[in-house]
Amino acid sequence: MTTNSLYVAMTGLNAQNTRMQVISNNLANVNTTGFKRDRANFETLLYQTVRPGGAQTSEGTQLTSSLTLGTGVRVVSTDKMYSQGSLTNTENALDMAVDGQGFFQVLMPDGRVGYTRDGAFSRGPDGVLTTASGYVVQPEITIPEDATQITVAADGIISVQVPGQVEAQEVGQLTLANFVNPRGLQPLGENFMVETPASGPPTVTAGLEAGAGRIVQGSLEASNVNVVQELVAMIETQRAYEINSKAISASDQMMQFLSNKL
Repeated sequence: MTTNSLYVAMTGLNAQNTRMQVISNNLANVNTTGFKRDRANFETLLYQTVRPGGAQTSEGTQLTSSLTLGTGVRVVSTDKMYSQGSLTNTENALDMAVDGQGFFQVLMPDGRVGYTRDGAFSRGPDGVLTTASGYVVQPEITIPEDATQITVAADGIISVQVPGQVEAQEVGQLTLANFVNPRGLQPLGENFMVETPASGPPTVTAGLEAGAGRIVQGSLEASNVNVVQELVAMIETQRAYEINSKAISASDQMMQFLSNKL
């Protein structure tokens, strides 16, 4: 007695459970600055070909379609959806958002460069521009301790006003990194992603150059998670999970019927 139908339904349960985890993570990060929602992508498992299309059915006729049996489904990948999140005004001079394409660059403790859309920056004890976790923003920019006003232009040039000087003093320029395939970046947590062979190497430019977005001072980019959309997807996933569980119950009842009758 075959149990293939049970196995197929089990793959459906596993796939929908994975999708529910993706949806739950999206909803959990609805208020995370710069977060980009994930989407689960499904693909069929291998098919069993019982009779191929075109097989001989008689001396002069052929099978018009094949007899193939699917073996289930799996989640093949997850994609980051890089649609623009809304910009929220914070009136904090060191809060920055990217309006358009591009990522801020941050030197992580392990020596790798992390890429993020979270621009909630601050000054470290030595005046260096850092993330909330204390990681140094790249390129490294030091803001004088006595700076009374900080201005960030749309192209990333940072200028400060210091006592005793009439004109603002330029202290550095933030750059943005772009990728041919940003969906190939590997998420690490802490709002960081790192380069992979799938993403390709970064193209680093100033804001408003080579397709990079503009840098908006005094704002943060909100998550692009649409709560209503995620709730609809959650209900859809729950129903699909229930249907697959019913398929398991139905297959089990069919086998019980045969066992009792034979």
